[in-house]
Amino acid sequence: MSGLDKFSEKMTRRVARATSRRSLLTLIGGALTGAAVIPVLPVSRAQAQGHGHGGDPVAPQTTGNPQDPGDQTQCDYWRYCAIDGFLCSCCGGTASSCPPGTEMSPITWIGTCLNPADNRSYIVSYNDCCGKSSCGRCLCNRNERDRPMVRPQANNDINWCLGTSSAIYNCSTAVILGVALEQQ
Repeated sequence: MSGLDKFSEKMTRRVARATSRRSLLTLIGGALTGAAVIPVLPVSRAQAQGHGHGGDPVAPQTTGNPQDPGDQTQCDYWRYCAIDGFLCSCCGGTASSCPPGTEMSPITWIGTCLNPADNRSYIVSYNDCCGKSSCGRCLCNRNERDRPMVRPQANNDINWCLGTSSAIYNCSTAVILGVALEQQ
């Protein structure tokens, strides 16, 4: 037998003599309990409040159009009813355009959002902007009418940076495609 095999057998037997099954189960249980407490620890919630890295506030952004009400840098903006990702309006772009240095993915997911100004539903295309690392500002995850992965065109949990020169995700836009048909 080689020296390494003899050493590992000797160490294994020493550990087996010094510990019991009960002490091993206690150790594993303590580790699992400690791991379960990690999500409870306090963390910074700056992104949820519309702040970026370093705590700098994002300036409100409106269209100035009374038919398109709301602040495009906030998750409760009406077009963002099915968005999942960082808002391009907080990353140097707008609700419908990508920041400089990124390109809009031609592959999208869609949602139908209600505009409170005219009480009509609009079809909104959510395009990812790709080419730079994640912006890290104004993270929103709204899942209204989200569908399972078997219906990918209505699922927001996919990296949609396909068909672009880079698959690196930066932020997401919300482009209005048109008025949705009334349900009968």
